[in-house]
Amino acid sequence: MAKIKISELASELGCEAKELIAFLQEKGIEAKRSNSSIEETDADVARKNFGKKAKKADDADKAAKEEKTKKAKAEEPAEEPKKAEAPKAEEPKAEKKEAPKAEAPRPEAARPAEGSKLPPKKKKNIIVVTNNNMGRGGQGGQSQGGNRDFNGQRPGNRNDRGQNGPQDRNGQGGGRFSGKGDNRFGGGKFDKNAGRGGFDGPSEKQGPGHRDEDRRRQGQEKDKRNKKDLAYEQEEMMPRSKRVGRFIKPEVKKVEEPEEQIKVISIPEKVSIKELAEKMKMQPSVIIKKLFMAGQVSTVNTELTYEEAENIAIEYDIICEKEIPVDIIEELLKEDEDAPETLKKRPPVVCVMGHVDHGKTSLLDAIRKTSVTDREAGGITQRIGAYTVSINGQKITFLDTPGHEAFTAMRMRGANSTDIAVLVVAADDGVMPQTVEAINHAKAAEVEIIVAVNKIDKPNANIDRVKQEMTEYGLISTDWGGTTEFVPVSAKSGEGIDTLLETIILTSDILELKANPDREARGLVLEARLDKGRGPVANVLVQKGTLHVGDFISAGASSGKVRAMVDDKGNKLKEALPSQPVEILGLSDVPNAGEVFLGHETDKQAKQYANTYLQQHKKDLIEETKAKMSLDDLYSKIEEGRLQELNIIIKADVQGSVEALKQSLLKLSNDEVVVKVIHGGVGAINESDVTLAAASSAIIIGFDVRPDATAKSMADHEGVEIKLYKVIYQAIEEIEYAMKGMLAPIYEERITGHAEVRQIFKASKVGNIAGAFVKDGIIKKDCKVRISREGEQIFEGDLASLKRFKDDVKEVKEGFECGLVFDGFDQIHEGDTVEAYEMVEVPRT
Repeated sequence: MAKIKISELASELGCEAKELIAFLQEKGIEAKRSNSSIEETDADVARKNFGKKAKKADDADKAAKEEKTKKAKAEEPAEEPKKAEAPKAEEPKAEKKEAPKAEAPRPEAARPAEGSKLPPKKKKNIIVVTNNNMGRGGQGGQSQGGNRDFNGQRPGNRNDRGQNGPQDRNGQGGGRFSGKGDNRFGGGKFDKNAGRGGFDGPSEKQGPGHRDEDRRRQGQEKDKRNKKDLAYEQEEMMPRSKRVGRFIKPEVKKVEEPEEQIKVISIPEKVSIKELAEKMKMQPSVIIKKLFMAGQVSTVNTELTYEEAENIAIEYDIICEKEIPVDIIEELLKEDEDAPETLKKRPPVVCVMGHVDHGKTSLLDAIRKTSVTDREAGGITQRIGAYTVSINGQKITFLDTPGHEAFTAMRMRGANSTDIAVLVVAADDGVMPQTVEAINHAKAAEVEIIVAVNKIDKPNANIDRVKQEMTEYGLISTDWGGTTEFVPVSAKSGEGIDTLLETIILTSDILELKANPDREARGLVLEARLDKGRGPVANVLVQKGTLHVGDFISAGASSGKVRAMVDDKGNKLKEALPSQPVEILGLSDVPNAGEVFLGHETDKQAKQYANTYLQQHKKDLIEETKAKMSLDDLYSKIEEGRLQELNIIIKADVQGSVEALKQSLLKLSNDEVVVKVIHGGVGAINESDVTLAAASSAIIIGFDVRPDATAKSMADHEGVEIKLYKVIYQAIEEIEYAMKGMLAPIYEERITGHAEVRQIFKASKVGNIAGAFVKDGIIKKDCKVRISREGEQIFEGDLASLKRFKDDVKEVKEGFECGLVFDGFDQIHEGDTVEAYEMVEVPRT
């Protein structure tokens, strides 16, 4: 059967718990403490009898008090004695209202006569009251003892008011107790000896009675609060349609959000418990406790994987989403698109590429001479890595760097530095391997290609042959219905140079190259060096905006103020417009080639950018941007969905092998990864192959060829993987196994040293300890060992402990003694030979 605590019932009835306990004891119901529980039937008895009496008595008190207050306000100050008589005349009315109800519990209180259950408490209280009353007298019909008794027995007085009504409010508090029984609920007699003036009526003088009135008023206000709480609970139990006043407001609110609300948080791959708790808006201790209950001891700084954090969040109805990592450098380099009305025409940036023997340098010299008028012999001095020429009043900027190098460095930073690529091909040689490399670079950078057929003045020149060979690489002449311009030139005689420059201008007009000059400068670092007299010197190409002397700029981890600016002719400049190459001074450090330089309003902004760049580990970010790839981690990248195509560069000894390997590798493509051969050629692996592989995130496969020393060094520096094979099927199978995740690493055994056991020491905790002398090499703590006895191996396993003079050491070198303990083996004899070795992972070859 349901039970209810006495404290909860007292709160419901709006009374003190001990008053209710006394009432229940009088009714014969067992009740000792406020946290005791009683049956629901006994609680109903208290609700029907005790609750009604207390409520009615309080209502009577409240009514009498209101009447008295109204009368007191109506009277003038001079008629104070009449004020005292006013409540006297009104109180009998309250008595008449309360008389039938107040007398009802008297027989009940007298009938059980169980007030004697608490005789020590009652007797003690009565003695204290009697002593106080006998010691002092009252004024105007009220005794001081009565007041003190009121103070000392406040709960009892509150109950007396509840049972006897307003007639005792201004009367003698102490006069109610006779000391012969329990008068709490009106069952006792008056004791006139308890104090003088112990009569029911109020005193004519309001002496100390004011204090009683104040105290009673406070008690009544407390009762009012209890009644308010009870009224609120009753009101909450009523239907909303019957509520009135302020309780009708919640009816407008529809509490449906918690049911439909689904909380979603985004977390990274790894997150600490503290960070996860902040996102889930709860205390970290809750998560720590949950993990502890699951058998995992953790702290607020313990890192959780995404899966672990997701499992925890799901238990609290929270959905997790993976947080996309943000490349801070890319965010810093982001810029808003310029409005079309702010754009103005700019000169084209052209890069000349081609085979070294096809006259690229001669063509550049010829272009320089045609752009010089009234100059000294020798033409323009090449001061920086780019220069500008003019034809018919229009300027063209040429980059004087090898085409593939320029493309590589600038594509690393995601910027296309050039607009047009001039591909130089000798009319007598045709297409050569480096010509194909240049085509691949230009296509990868998605720039326009103009083919300059050089050496047309030679007797064996064949322009149609060049056109025919170029069609194999997707470059078809406009004469043959294609879109690629072929311009015959002779760098030696100067024939066709003007036509080439006009073709460049025409192509740039078609491309509609424009930039906004009225903004902060932005461009690329072409090359940089440290000059002893001038400090860091950078050759930059302005792409957008205008660079002024005095501007604050940053380039990678370096920053500074532009102190001086020089053009390709050695002239000092005040400003540089888009597509103009200049040499600048004033940077704090030498930037890397290919870095993006940015203009800033203040020096503080420039330094902040450089510091941010440093903090994000510039070199690591650049390597990550290059996305270096090896066969060992190829499968893991496919699993993560980070790889969509596998770029391969093939080099072989003969062209037939290149074609055969190319066709076989292309057949390995599947839904997860597409094999793409971006370049294939004959001959040794050279520097150009490594550069193209670095720019295109490719793997170089060499068949019966090897890289030269320069290419090998550059590949190590750039992180490009070169795989060499002699059997074509081995190359195909290894790529196929890598794609299926079947490529197991190779471990090589490397012997580190030998030792001889010369003495055996016994220890109770660890067993036998071998006192050994290192004969050669090094004995390391984490190495593996073989123990041989008389030429026969008797044990192979791990070395558990390595000591020297009772101290743990990491290694012991040749010529020193040491103590050895072997993992799982202690049958050691003097004279045994210990061979130490380690397994080293070696790259697949």
